Amino acid sequence: MNSENRLPVWLRETEAEGRWTAAAAVIAVIAIHVVLRTMLDVSPLWLMPALESALLVGLIIANPVNFTRESRFLRAASLTLIGVISAANAWIIVREVARLVGGHEHDAARLLATGAGVWIINVLLFALWYWELDRGGPVARSKARCPYPDFLFPQMSEREVAPPDWRPTFTDYLYLAFTNATAFSPTDVMPLSRWAKMVMLVQSATSLVVVALVIARAINVLT
Repeated sequence: MNSENRLPVWLRETEAEGRWTAAAAVIAVIAIHVVLRTMLDVSPLWLMPALESALLVGLIIANPVNFTRESRFLRAASLTLIGVISAANAWIIVREVARLVGGHEHDAARLLATGAGVWIINVLLFALWYWELDRGGPVARSKARCPYPDFLFPQMSEREVAPPDWRPTFTDYLYLAFTNATAFSPTDVMPLSRWAKMVMLVQSATSLVVVALVIARAINVLT
């Protein structure tokens, strides 16, 4: 084993990540907002798909094939758009909770569809947050610019269970977001930095609200 392979993965330059998995997540969010546009009730109806399409175009322009090029403007724009979409998703959750508490919602089918759509968007958006912020983003990770990891994946501490060139990609962050949304706590991926812990806390709390209030209320209406 050469000296480079002895270094932890976050201190080694690795292969650039392809953009298609992250782009697919954005496309899925767009599809959900289009299919459920009347139920999610964000006015005007074209606003969220338009913002999400802008995010997708930005990802494609910045790196058409692999994440090898950096642009501060496009990165800032991507983070801003993810933030706006996240804020809109949070507003939908707040509105639905207010409707439930006020006893104004009795359509179980609408509640289930809205709850499922918001929950899936919640998972995809937080996967994008983790992927964009961990160690400075996909390009910075591939160039090993950050000396300390924000998330500790099992392959990073148990190196015999992964090939030497292993590095986290969007799929790993999607798994992190999904397990955090279902278990309401870290599973096998540990947050190390304070921002990572706080973002995971927010995601767990959001998921808990959706599952415990929206979906539970819908089941109650059905029965």
